[in-house]
Amino acid sequence: MNGTPRLLNRILLGILGFKLLVTGVLLVLLAAVPAVAAWWHSWSKSVSDNAAAVFEATQFPGRQGSWLWIVLALAVVLLIGLMVAWIAQQGKGRTDLLLAAEDPGGIPGDIRIGGGVAEQALKNALADRPDLAGATVSIYDVKGQPALKLRLHPRPGVSPQAVAADAADLVDALSAVVGQRTPVLVHIAAGARTRFSRAERVR
Repeated sequence: MNGTPRLLNRILLGILGFKLLVTGVLLVLLAAVPAVAAWWHSWSKSVSDNAAAVFEATQFPGRQGSWLWIVLALAVVLLIGLMVAWIAQQGKGRTDLLLAAEDPGGIPGDIRIGGGVAEQALKNALADRPDLAGATVSIYDVKGQPALKLRLHPRPGVSPQAVAADAADLVDALSAVVGQRTPVLVHIAAGARTRFSRAERVR
């Protein structure tokens, strides 16, 4: 529901994982295979000599130092900017506004209901349920309209259909109080939080 670039995240994680795998395999081979260690020493020395020659050939006229350092510094600044932009995209789409409408009465003005109203109302309604190990409520801006995401963690042995039906009733009650029907995504999750929780019989 949010604007997190999941595909980009998976690509970046895949590239990072591949690099770590290659680095780990190379370290093992360097420690265990003498021929690989000898090749690494010769290869790294040639790379170092070539880099030194390139920096030597790109020095400023009449001055010590290569202009490649400026290029590298700019590349690092650009990389930092891209990382900041990537971090800013994570979780984008959250909102704290549930309702924004004009007052239908005779007094001019707007009506605004914060998202905390829905979050606290639903969390309090679900907090004491013995058939749930936990519940989280989030509000997102989807195409300019607020939408609720209700994530439920039922305990082992609890019927997901019953939990979803009760959640739908709570959302209908919230819509009646607020005066506006809000799209809702009910996510019933199963994970470590539910597997390690104590099973209770639902009455």
